[in-house]
Amino acid sequence: MTRSHAQRVVVTGIGAVTPVGNDVPSSWAALLVGHSGVGLITQFDTTDFKVRIAAEVKDFDPTRFVDKREARRMDRFLHFAAAAAQEALADTQFDMAHQDPRRVGVVVGSGIGGVHTLLEQQAILVERGPRRVSPFTIPGLMLNSAAAHISIMLGARGPNLALATACATGTHALGEAAALIRRGSADVVIAGGSEAAIVPMAMAGFENMGALSTRNDAPERASRPFDADRDGFVMGEGAGIVVLERLDLALARGARIYAELVGYGVNNDAFHLAAPAEDGGGAAECMQIAIEDSGLPPTAVDYINAHGTSTPLNDAGETRAIKAVFSEHAYRLAISSSKSMTGHLMGAAGAIEAIFCLLAMRDQVLPPTINYETSDPACDLDYVPNQARPATVNVTMSNSFGFGGHNGTVMFARIPESSREPAL
Repeated sequence: MTRSHAQRVVVTGIGAVTPVGNDVPSSWAALLVGHSGVGLITQFDTTDFKVRIAAEVKDFDPTRFVDKREARRMDRFLHFAAAAAQEALADTQFDMAHQDPRRVGVVVGSGIGGVHTLLEQQAILVERGPRRVSPFTIPGLMLNSAAAHISIMLGARGPNLALATACATGTHALGEAAALIRRGSADVVIAGGSEAAIVPMAMAGFENMGALSTRNDAPERASRPFDADRDGFVMGEGAGIVVLERLDLALARGARIYAELVGYGVNNDAFHLAAPAEDGGGAAECMQIAIEDSGLPPTAVDYINAHGTSTPLNDAGETRAIKAVFSEHAYRLAISSSKSMTGHLMGAAGAIEAIFCLLAMRDQVLPPTINYETSDPACDLDYVPNQARPATVNVTMSNSFGFGGHNGTVMFARIPESSREPAL
């Protein structure tokens, strides 16, 4: 199949805040040495909780990115979004003075949004009455606040969207941002996701669903995607932001190009609000849509950053889906789950994991799946166990599958310096 997109879309900037690093370089370095960001929760008292572990962002100072007074008014997920966006914009050396602000868009979502603000102000309402509720409550909890804040910070007056598709949010943000550029609605789009939901209410909800790992005695070993002894996911927090740009404009200004976003798949299992379809059918269809959108053969894919949550159903279902789409090639391509180190960043996961795909292509190295100790007959592919691996990586895929059956897949292809065509 030949792609017929009106505009080709490339990534020229990346930014991240993760449980293993407060920027892209430190996060990537931690991944390559297999460092886990999971530990005991410090943000609240977990005495009455069965689960007392999470992957928290550490030593993060929001006043490095926003004014101290403004920072007090903003939710934690907005702090992360602002930091990641500023890193991505600095990385791309983006100069708004040379852009038509009406052609610069923002697509940044969150699975839950400003839950810290919501719960803090609810407690104030109950304890101290309605007059003591902050006038900044609504801007702090609005899920669209991250996209709005970035637009205001940048002066971007183009399309502005906030998505909420649970754990597929970050991936959908990138795909929908690319679609805006492809159809000519924008030239540049800042896209991604941000999440900060390590709060008692969310932890209790996921705990009571039986979705979380209970390995409190060894937090760094708790997230173990595709391992036979996996017992649930580990909640994480952070943000991932990328700058997407028309290829011709990026080339004209001499921008450093990480890769071309060549394929995007989006669909729904239409099966269950919380459980994935056990046969992986929806996930397989989503990957197939992305492959068809890319115009590349399935055998061109070198690496998949899997959704890989470390839950029994998800990992087995995703493995089935990969085998259904790639047939024998499924046993030749490499797969890893960075959630083994970062935990599950929910609405930010897809954007963070897309960034890891871009870095894998840049450095020609595959990040590992740590804590892989016991093979599972239902998960019998190459998950890059425990150690990073040098490899030829020209085409990558990133999967995200969210509650509600929301599925998202993005594909990237490396563009060599000497060529304007993707390297296959």
